[in-house]
Amino acid sequence: MPENTSPALPPVDTFDALDMPAALLKTLAAQGVTAPFPIQAATLPNSLAGRDLLGRGRTGSGKTLAFGLSMLARTAGAKAEPKTPLALVLVPTRELAQQVTDALTPYATSLHLRMATVVGGMSISRQAGQLRRGAEVVVATPGRLKDLIERGDCDLAQVRITVLDEADQMADMGFMPQVTALLKQVAQGGQTMLFSATLDRNVDRLVRQFLTDPVVHSVDPSAGAVTTMEHHVLHVQDETDKKAVTARIAARDGRVILFVDTKRSADRLAKRLLADGVYAAPLHGGRSQPQRNRTLEQFKDGRVTALVATNVAARGIHVDDLDLVVNVDPPTEHKDYLHRGGRTARAGESGSVVTLVLPEQKRDVQRLMRDAKIQPRTTQVRSTDEELVTITGAREPSGVAVTIAVPEPTAPAAAAKPRRSRRPRGGGSGNGGTGRAAGGEGQQRSSAAGSGGRRRAGGGANGTGAGSAAGTGGARRGRGPRGPRKAAA
Repeated sequence: MPENTSPALPPVDTFDALDMPAALLKTLAAQGVTAPFPIQAATLPNSLAGRDLLGRGRTGSGKTLAFGLSMLARTAGAKAEPKTPLALVLVPTRELAQQVTDALTPYATSLHLRMATVVGGMSISRQAGQLRRGAEVVVATPGRLKDLIERGDCDLAQVRITVLDEADQMADMGFMPQVTALLKQVAQGGQTMLFSATLDRNVDRLVRQFLTDPVVHSVDPSAGAVTTMEHHVLHVQDETDKKAVTARIAARDGRVILFVDTKRSADRLAKRLLADGVYAAPLHGGRSQPQRNRTLEQFKDGRVTALVATNVAARGIHVDDLDLVVNVDPPTEHKDYLHRGGRTARAGESGSVVTLVLPEQKRDVQRLMRDAKIQPRTTQVRSTDEELVTITGAREPSGVAVTIAVPEPTAPAAAAKPRRSRRPRGGGSGNGGTGRAAGGEGQQRSSAAGSGGRRRAGGGANGTGAGSAAGTGGARRGRGPRGPRKAAA
């Protein structure tokens, strides 16, 4: 960690002691945020003064509001021109981008600031439209933002406040060249804030190149320092017993995140748990963004009780009252262990992190715990042991297969509109001209029937026409307009 060159302002005890707009203070109270967390108390006085920041805080320590409140307060009253945001938050994953947006939206709304979320896996045209309409704050993943800039849909020249959240993860994921290129496009002399749960040599280059005399804060440096988090290493006999232990933990009365190494492992485990009677769903980078959003929503509201995830969920997923995380496959890096564990024991709550270890993994897990500076409680267990119940709340699954309902797609509004009959301008029927007009009317209706479907329209000399269209919800066939049911007076 670099040292401060200029002295930092002292921390505060209350939000009222900060120079923030009254609307923000009112919204904090309405959201039930009554006192700042340590990282907020330490960094907000300096970030509100415009200082660059290098902050280290454990996942769940309140980093989002630590940078978000000062960014919004310093942007308040300004209005962005189309395509030119004024503040930028760069994050490594779509899930973290959505979490940051959700967390800051009430505060941005209170200041009449517009936010846009720019991530892959979603409609780039829709995101471009948001930027064209103007957004003061953009929360983005590096790749999608780069794409929008290359399309001419975004210009960073007016960005005066830039935040890098989970910068070490962006470096680990290979985003460093993109991040560097993006930071070179923002306005010179602006404010840069870098926050992360871990700060190591991977971010040194960013710090040296883009931060000027930063205020440095390190709060809650690791999961091992969190007294409300318990760490357990459970040694299992073999793969068969590991599967049985995993199933019993997943069937507990309460939600759990089960971390595995690969997308295929996540899909297989979720499928096996569903067959055992556990409401489980996979979450990984191979699923579309709408699928990932739906799965997270189902996990948060309890329709899914076991979330089987790869490391994509280890950053940026906040679920209230989650008290258990299980490493079904132990991570290879201690940073991944800390971030997986950071899904529980958030904001002062208690929780447990359990790691299942096969005999051949024992040495690697011992090294992992040393690197993470954690002293776990180690236990040899079988799937039927009472000790497993005590640690995790495990119980026998029902064995009755279950399914998780997928919402039916909503039919396009145009397809649901009733067809209206029109009186032909020709005032009669039975001639070829009227038949052609009817066919044209059928064709007009068919173009409004739905998206992506075939459109046909035809008219004949017998005085009738037909138009058909296949839309999102199925097929629709309509006749050409009929004449009045009764003769016109």
